[in-house]
Amino acid sequence: MALYLKAAEILEKVEQKRGAVKTLVYDSKFPNIKQLFALVCETQKYSSVLQEIINSTKLLKETKLRIHLAKVLVYDLLIGHGVKCGGAWKTTMLKHRARLQAALARIKIKRKVSRNQDLLPSSIQQTQNDVIPRYVRVNTLKTSLEDVIDYLKREGFSYQGTPGRLEDLDRLSGKMFLCDLHLKDLLVFSGKTDFHDHFLYKAGHIILQGKASCLPAFLLNPPVGSHVIDACAAPGNKTSHLAAIMKNKGKLFAFDLDAKRLSTMSTLLLRAGVTCHKLANQDFLKVDPQNSEYKEVKYILLDPSCSGSGMVCLRDELPETQEDGRLQALAAFQLHCLNHALQFPQLERIVYSTCSIHSQENEEVVTACLQRNPGFRLVHLLPDWPERGHEPLTQCLRASTAKTRTHGFFVAMLERRPAQSDKETPPLNTPLSSASQEKQDKPQSNPSDEEQENMETSNEQPANPSSKKKRKRNRKKHKKQES
Repeated sequence: MALYLKAAEILEKVEQKRGAVKTLVYDSKFPNIKQLFALVCETQKYSSVLQEIINSTKLLKETKLRIHLAKVLVYDLLIGHGVKCGGAWKTTMLKHRARLQAALARIKIKRKVSRNQDLLPSSIQQTQNDVIPRYVRVNTLKTSLEDVIDYLKREGFSYQGTPGRLEDLDRLSGKMFLCDLHLKDLLVFSGKTDFHDHFLYKAGHIILQGKASCLPAFLLNPPVGSHVIDACAAPGNKTSHLAAIMKNKGKLFAFDLDAKRLSTMSTLLLRAGVTCHKLANQDFLKVDPQNSEYKEVKYILLDPSCSGSGMVCLRDELPETQEDGRLQALAAFQLHCLNHALQFPQLERIVYSTCSIHSQENEEVVTACLQRNPGFRLVHLLPDWPERGHEPLTQCLRASTAKTRTHGFFVAMLERRPAQSDKETPPLNTPLSSASQEKQDKPQSNPSDEEQENMETSNEQPANPSSKKKRKRNRKKHKKQES
């Protein structure tokens, strides 16, 4: 019974973006971690099928079960190893078993498949054999990359340096590890490597964070001492990354609407040694950009709620009509957040990111935002990154298992146009005409010492008579010397 309750609890937290599956499972302190992890991941993979079965049999109405618990129980009854618990739940599930089995059979007939695994969403089937490496971010607030590498080598790990190409990551096995190709403080291990019980993790010296999730803070790269907002901050890995980049100096405002997520985040930040933050249990959309507290905010990281479709073990497919409606609602919320963020008066740069593969939540949101906010423009990110945003937004980054060995992800950076651009608003990357360039350059140019001296002379009052007589004597003297 405890297994099903804990699995349902974790599925609900993942859906609410209160943490990653593996972190939530290991932090649960459940006696059989492997059993719990397998049940959560398998239930999530079959989520759309389970939802269809539950809806068609009206199981929730008849049993009063909550949706996440119902999914776990139905999965284990029909696809897993059978309901293992006793008591009322087992009695209930066995009572409805025939109807549930019939619903599953109807779905198979409708889709013309014979095996349960053939019911999985195509996005999951395509990645069944893909294994994402284990990424470990070195927390530079507490240690250094060199010290972590030395510590691991003393424990028997084999450091392989920096890979020459992406395919080198596929050959990682056992205790081999590499430095990442793009992020200097990121180490890469075999996907089977587990650090949840490791001293470095428990002491906050390393953060278990996927590479794609590290991109937003890395690309925003706020200067030391700056004022920064993490708009939708929980569970806190990106916040701790920002603090490390800022060297714990300046101010880091972190907002999240969920009090429980914020409490978990506070524990994570304490373990990571973050001290420059100010947490607020508040909806970012209700934060006043004109509040004097945020008058120096120049950098914002916005990673709002999304479909989570880029997470390999969480990919799901709803019926097309439901999916479209869900994505439209999410995109509207994301655009609202992005437009709101651009209202902070001193904002210079903002990174917008999602763990979604859908263009509705990514390129389309950014395009709509730029149309409404012509004072901002896209920044071309990491020219050598192998996967770009969909045309024409190739300045943005995408990530995927196949091309970057990460979960699916999207990142865009917007920057405020220079003041002159607000007046002329020339096309991006199009040079100004020479005449207009000359006109704009003149008042902004810094004159040389000689030019400044000439300007000061030209602004003087007419010379007095004594000055004229002095210049005449000098000219006569010069003529005598020539003769």
